[in-house]
Amino acid sequence: MTRRPLDILDQVLNRQPVIISLKGGREIRGVLQGYDVHMNLVLDKAEDEVDGTVRKLGTLIVRGDNVIYITPSIE
Repeated sequence: MTRRPLDILDQVLNRQPVIISLKGGREIRGVLQGYDVHMNLVLDKAEDEVDGTVRKLGTLIVRGDNVIYITPSIE
């Protein structure tokens, strides 16, 4: 059976942290709570790192047109 990209997101949904790479070089880590067909994402426990300092962002909505890639985080 062929797997679709959104099927892979279903596997990490509410389970493990993901890393989201955004346009402009920013990366955000968090637990994927939801998404839609436009790749709009809802992250919980979101955080990013700026100049070695981790900023906790809490719950965050990321607009899909800013997403470059999503990958499971290995921690």
